[in-house]
Amino acid sequence: MSVAVLLLLGLGLQVAEGRRDRCFFNRTQEFCVCYNLSEETMGSIIQCLPATVVEFWGGDLEKYAAFPIRDPDSSVIDTLGSLIIQKVVIGNVLVPEALLARVLRFFSYTHVRELAFESCIFQGTGDWSDMDGRSLPILSLSFHNVTSAPPTGREQAFSSLSSWLGTLQELAVTSSHLSSLPCALGRKLRALRSLDLAHNSLWDGSLAPTFCQGAFPQLQQLSLQHNSLSSYQGVCEAVELLPGLQHLDLSHNELTAAHPSSSCQWPPSLRHFNLSSTGLDEVPTPLPPHLEVLDMSHNHLHAVDISLISLKKLFLNENLLQAIPSIRNYPVLDTLHLDNNSISELPGDEVKLLGRLQDVAVADNPFSCSCSGAGGLQALAAAGHLGQGWPGGYRCHSPAQYRGWQVARVPVSLLRCHLAAVVAPLCVALALLAVAGAACLARGRSCRRA
Repeated sequence: MSVAVLLLLGLGLQVAEGRRDRCFFNRTQEFCVCYNLSEETMGSIIQCLPATVVEFWGGDLEKYAAFPIRDPDSSVIDTLGSLIIQKVVIGNVLVPEALLARVLRFFSYTHVRELAFESCIFQGTGDWSDMDGRSLPILSLSFHNVTSAPPTGREQAFSSLSSWLGTLQELAVTSSHLSSLPCALGRKLRALRSLDLAHNSLWDGSLAPTFCQGAFPQLQQLSLQHNSLSSYQGVCEAVELLPGLQHLDLSHNELTAAHPSSSCQWPPSLRHFNLSSTGLDEVPTPLPPHLEVLDMSHNHLHAVDISLISLKKLFLNENLLQAIPSIRNYPVLDTLHLDNNSISELPGDEVKLLGRLQDVAVADNPFSCSCSGAGGLQALAAAGHLGQGWPGGYRCHSPAQYRGWQVARVPVSLLRCHLAAVVAPLCVALALLAVAGAACLARGRSCRRA
């Protein structure tokens, strides 16, 4: 038990000022958080052993960099194996890499599946040779707002960790000024399913070396949002070597649409594509052919004229559209969001097609509350197709007498909107009555003569 305590102590010590030097265990949630641990208060860490999630915040581990850590004996291995800890979070701490290299192997005796570093500084280099051929149960590894030496040139460390890296399934390196990942690392991550590289400094030239031939062969989800990417075609060419890619997030990059003659081919497996907030003023081409979800919201699109037969969800809110895209181009579409555009009216034929969708959102557009305009929206709402935003987000822009009105309140009675349809039958009826009356009158006169 004492070695288990030393292991946890070695992974996180001191914390921010103003906190007490102890751990706090929430028995209901099986969650434990430790602040400002020291050698004098390390006994407090024992209460974390029944937890499934343990967090260590703060500290300076430099004085433990040379701390001797021996391999555990069989009784300690049994103790470590009995712990139910599934996730360990280490935050606000300076981590000597030499210490981490020696401590990490202890995780092979535990059931920890997730390891996360938050706002940490990794210092120096470590000898990772003790990890040769050693597997770890950790399947999810994340780094957020960390500072460390660039990963390029660390091939020897990757080689020593290859047994573990080959089983890792989720990796996140976010808000850490990352500009590239070496090809060698991607080739070690043979089982990786999810890679999150959001809020970094990736640029067009760094993608091809990162996603080289043989790298990330099982990758399904890739997030590149909030980076410094600019070439739509460059991203396409970089990820076309990812045969199983299904989800790609390029949001919050200032992209330039590819030339129409681009020969780029997106992975045919790609199903979810996020291009929101990318500064696009036209739909980029080519698009992945088998998309099911496409998000191009928060851009500068004036028109969307594309055809995707597999598309189920299309998000175009916060653009400059003056008309809705033709629903005929998306035969299996079930969700369409068009909030905050410049759409004044939904054409009658499109309203009928919109009626087959499950979720339609067109709030905060400058609607013309003509009979057809207001009537079409009211019909969609009555059928339950307009979701969040109705009725408060649907207001009239014209005509003047209805400006500012909720569309739901605009009268669309038969007499007001279809006067001709009411008057014409009435006129016909009156005409028929007149003819009948005249005929009757004529018959009456002939009878009197007789």
